[in-house]
Amino acid sequence: MSKSIAVEVIATRILEIRGKKVMLDRDLAKLYGVEVKALNRAVKRNIKRFPSDFMFQLSWEEAESLRSQIVTLNSRCQIGTLKQGRNIKYLPYAFTEQGVAMLSSVLNSERAIQVNILIMRAFTKLREIFLTHKELAVKIDALEKKYAEHDETIKGIFEAIKQLLEPPVKEKRIIGFRKR
Repeated sequence: MSKSIAVEVIATRILEIRGKKVMLDRDLAKLYGVEVKALNRAVKRNIKRFPSDFMFQLSWEEAESLRSQIVTLNSRCQIGTLKQGRNIKYLPYAFTEQGVAMLSSVLNSERAIQVNILIMRAFTKLREIFLTHKELAVKIDALEKKYAEHDETIKGIFEAIKQLLEPPVKEKRIIGFRKR
């Protein structure tokens, strides 16, 4: 698996839940090449390493909502996170960036180390993209404000040009003598 493809694949598996960028246990297990049950068992054996800001369990509502979103997105269904028709037996765990980093100390294999490096790169790439978009939005907003004033000036110029282009209206002068 090449680095650029792997980072892009990983980036598609990063979700936003409760306002945090997270990865689900099922996606992480697939990337690490272990069963979800084995990953969660390793986490539970080392639960002190995973405070609530590193890992949390989804509620039934979140899991159902996520399931319906994933069914809508065919690309996510291929990943196999929560496929349509599959009943959720256990609520999934969501790991924040710090939680994923902590997984490398719990899952101590060469593959886990390599996957963690790629996941950290994916989180970093998403953060850079977000900042770029935010900066771009600020610049566009500033340009809109700057040129809003110019719009009125430009409209005035066009009105003046239109008046100059219209033929002048001449008053008809009567030639000759007038009777009073």
